[in-house]
Amino acid sequence: MHFTLRVWRQSGSDVPGDFQTYDVHGIPPEASFLEMLDVLNETLIDAGDDPVAFDSDCREGICGTCGLMVDGRAHGPQDGIAVCQLHMRNFSDGAAITIEPWRAGPFRIVRDLVVDRSALDRIIQAGGYVSVSTGSAPEANLVPVPKETAESALDAAACIGCGACVAACPNRAAQLFTSAKVAHLAQLPQGQAERYDRVEAMVDRMEREGFGSCTNHGECERACPKEISIDFIALMNRDYLRARFRSRRASKV
Repeated sequence: MHFTLRVWRQSGSDVPGDFQTYDVHGIPPEASFLEMLDVLNETLIDAGDDPVAFDSDCREGICGTCGLMVDGRAHGPQDGIAVCQLHMRNFSDGAAITIEPWRAGPFRIVRDLVVDRSALDRIIQAGGYVSVSTGSAPEANLVPVPKETAESALDAAACIGCGACVAACPNRAAQLFTSAKVAHLAQLPQGQAERYDRVEAMVDRMEREGFGSCTNHGECERACPKEISIDFIALMNRDYLRARFRSRRASKV
């Protein structure tokens, strides 16, 4: 298969970037999108040019490292997958493909298609954990959890932190990511002690990082490779309002 690629090239965050056009030939239909970029980079290196920088690690849709806008869609034209799981058979032979990095103010472009997503890490650091002295491993069934609650918590915990929800959102909001990290702990018994402190700290950190506000477009849910529901945003908003009320009441005591 043959493709014409329009790839965003930018040598650093402090210099302007632009699109460069490349042709790639002999790509097998079963090749993944990142394997196709590997072929492009081999060609560039052989020609003495700089390869295209892009993030990748597991290449199995687990780690969330990969993140590209493909023809204007986060992770490409298929729903429910990361770009590393996208295969070239999903494109027509001879297609022109535009490849860009995530576009969001808090995501500084490091080089080419690589962006700094450490803002998401700082949101987790603000409260996405349970502060307990675990000691030895407890009996698995010691704390009973209803099946529906456990399944919902696991659905939220499926978030891989790729940032596609931010890139797809017209407001560049991070509510889906933050709500997933809040909800998987807020629904379990182990997360109740810090439930309201957690949501307040994480939402406040999200806003300080410069992410936009959620206006329920739903693009985040569509772009999410794990198909995480925007219902978790409602849960987070509810808990945040309760947390603010509790904080205000405590300040008056």
